[in-house]
Amino acid sequence: MISVTELRNGTKVEMDGQLWECLDYSHLKMGRGGAKVVTKFRNMETGSIVDRTFNSGEKLQDIFVEGRTMQFLYQDGDDYLFMDMETFDQVSLPVVLAGDQSKFLVENMQVDVQMFREKPLKIELPNMVVLEVTETDPGVRGDTVSGGTKPAKLSSGATIQVPLFVETGNKLKVDTRDGGKYLGRA
Repeated sequence: MISVTELRNGTKVEMDGQLWECLDYSHLKMGRGGAKVVTKFRNMETGSIVDRTFNSGEKLQDIFVEGRTMQFLYQDGDDYLFMDMETFDQVSLPVVLAGDQSKFLVENMQVDVQMFREKPLKIELPNMVVLEVTETDPGVRGDTVSGGTKPAKLSSGATIQVPLFVETGNKLKVDTRDGGKYLGRA
């Protein structure tokens, strides 16, 4: 059990018979009366987001989530299929729970899959991935005074903003943490 005052972003707890991940928290101290903890949780099984307020003395059941290195195989309808690199077991994760990072998944990529009681909950991609540009408009010299950008479609299907000199076929380093930011050529 952990106190609600010990919650941090990313803390995983069991509450009301379901698994939740803390997305945001703030500790409010009123002039009179006890302190309150205002939180925002994401349900790790359905993906729904809920705001909850707790008194500072309340406790929640913390859970241990195991991270396993798995290889992304392919998308099968509304599920992603992964293979455990040690046991070669295959598990599926609903696309809804994969999150925003899933747009950077390509076949055979190794990712960290968070598991609880042998059930996959979430994926975490490496902070930086190398992807190929499959489609982009040609950049025209003299288009801008300084550093213009243009959209480019990547081999994973995601679209990000890149500098004008990037061409189709270039391999790019992409930051997966903030929705896909161009880091440079690979």
